[in-house]
Amino acid sequence: MRTLREVKVGHSARVVKLHGEGALKRRIMDMGITKGVEIYVRKVAPLGDPLELNVRGYELSLRKADAELIEVEG
Repeated sequence: MRTLREVKVGHSARVVKLHGEGALKRRIMDMGITKGVEIYVRKVAPLGDPLELNVRGYELSLRKADAELIEVEG
């Protein structure tokens, strides 16, 4: 299983599955991260957390702890 946290800067990946439960999973889905969506990793903050992503045409910052809950391919 490969997670969004493992995707390198400048690469894209497609969401396969969201892990986690309840409010946390709902919050991730509300940000536009759902199964099948393409995510581009734009950059990582200087101290390594959070990740800056492009999702559905907008920029999004996501903590690495949350990125571990997103299973990706590609």
